[in-house]
Amino acid sequence: MGTLTGRVALVAGGTRGGGRGIAVQLGAAGATVYATGRSSAAGRSDLDRPETIEETAALVTAAGGTGIPVRVDHGEPDEVRALADRIAAEQDGRLDVLVNCVWGGDPLTDWEHPLWEQDLDTGLRLLRQAVETHVITSRFALPLMVARGRGLVVEVTDGNTARYRGSFFYDLAKSAVIRLAFAQAAELRPHGVAAVALTPGFLRSEAVLDHFGVTEDTWRDAVAQDPHFAYSESPAYLGRAVAALAADPNIMDKSGRALATAGLYEEYGFTDADGTQPDFAAHWAEALVDEYGPLGDPL
Repeated sequence: MGTLTGRVALVAGGTRGGGRGIAVQLGAAGATVYATGRSSAAGRSDLDRPETIEETAALVTAAGGTGIPVRVDHGEPDEVRALADRIAAEQDGRLDVLVNCVWGGDPLTDWEHPLWEQDLDTGLRLLRQAVETHVITSRFALPLMVARGRGLVVEVTDGNTARYRGSFFYDLAKSAVIRLAFAQAAELRPHGVAAVALTPGFLRSEAVLDHFGVTEDTWRDAVAQDPHFAYSESPAYLGRAVAALAADPNIMDKSGRALATAGLYEEYGFTDADGTQPDFAAHWAEALVDEYGPLGDPL
């Protein structure tokens, strides 16, 4: 595509899932992408997943960009400060796109109990992992954008409405990330930098594929287990949404909004890796609203 040739991006939490999909598609558009996370060839994070930042960087380069893996714990301010300093030194102070996609909260989420029956230390750890990491990363990365008077921050979340997400700490984390985008947009607007929140639909991450016992090549076999899976989307779809936003010369018009792949594909015309255009919000309105209620209006 080449629309982002010469641009520099940081995808925090780019090891797997949506972060990897975003990093690869930014690379496909020609960007130089720093892919960061805790899982590397040197060792796995406590999630104990096999994916590494080196693999993500190699995929970015294979797609047409330049992938640079950096092992970073985004909960450690000194490590994030060092990352920002490295980007500034290597890219002449340039950073065009910051994607805050750090999550790692799946094993910390309690879907069975209300707040007063949950383990408090686990819940607070989820918030530190999924919210504080975003704050720390923005604190050290934003000065590079402000200095140049341009850029885009993308806060990746789950859902773009006020609907309750099924578990107290999970809901708080995902809702807080939307507010992070809103607050950053307000403070960055005078400096020409945009900030948005962005959600995928039913995302076929590596962990989700493993759950169903399928691969990206055979994912349709899992529709027999869950018919709603037929309306899922690959991480590439989310990545192409971010690439489209990053290339939009009028991105400031969207700053402060909570967006979804389901709405953006209509505007920008991108497709998923298989050429389809999944719209889980439309599927929800048609097949799930009677059971679970409406999704609600975007925040």
